[in-house]
Amino acid sequence: MSVRTERHDAVLRVTIDRPERRNALNADVLRGLTAALATADDPEVRVVVLTGAGDRAFCAGADLAGGLAADATVVEQHDQRGLLRELFAAVGRLPVPLVGRVNGHALAGGLGVALACDLLVATETAEFGTPEVRVGLWPYVISALLTEHLGPKRALELMMTGRRVSAAEARAWGLVNQVVPDEELDTAVDALVSELLAGAPLALALGRRSFHEARQMHPNAAMAYLHGMLDLTIGTEDVVEGVTAFFEKRAPAWRGR
Repeated sequence: MSVRTERHDAVLRVTIDRPERRNALNADVLRGLTAALATADDPEVRVVVLTGAGDRAFCAGADLAGGLAADATVVEQHDQRGLLRELFAAVGRLPVPLVGRVNGHALAGGLGVALACDLLVATETAEFGTPEVRVGLWPYVISALLTEHLGPKRALELMMTGRRVSAAEARAWGLVNQVVPDEELDTAVDALVSELLAGAPLALALGRRSFHEARQMHPNAAMAYLHGMLDLTIGTEDVVEGVTAFFEKRAPAWRGR
């Protein structure tokens, strides 16, 4: 299996398991990731953590040596190249936070997979970049994510030069939430997951959905939409429980409804 999943209580851990290929993306990996994320549509799952196997790479991008089936037709190859876009759509449908555990390089399409995560924790030795131009390609699909995260000038700088940036620089650019020593990666990810688990699950689900929906709207339309989401959230049982627990000085017992 190119993608491995593990459930630990309310946390679903998804691992790209091709360390010998620096967790490069091929059709099997992309289909496996999309299928794995679909299993998060479970009321018992509260957080998904995505990472790569080994300690060299989170994901090195497309597998240039064997990413497409050799006997595939032009149309079939086109469809296989669209699997990355399908993965991003699956991320958008997630009802829970997605945390990226960046244990090594995140390059090309692998950078796109990292940026699709809601929050990123990276090791100090991780590097980020879009080196496609140096092999005659261009990061077409992920350029939309890059531009959204970085703005046009920074995005073009990465795509046109193909250079890599350090984890510290990526954090300064707003691509990464936390950068930690390699040996502290799991501790930092676990601490972040614990913080997410303390929040109301329904509020996180509705809030995550509304955040991504509103980003696609004109500000006036977004505020009207978000006003409606506020009314929807206020009517949930979790709000009653959360406010009651606050005044009673106790931890809330979330019901997710």
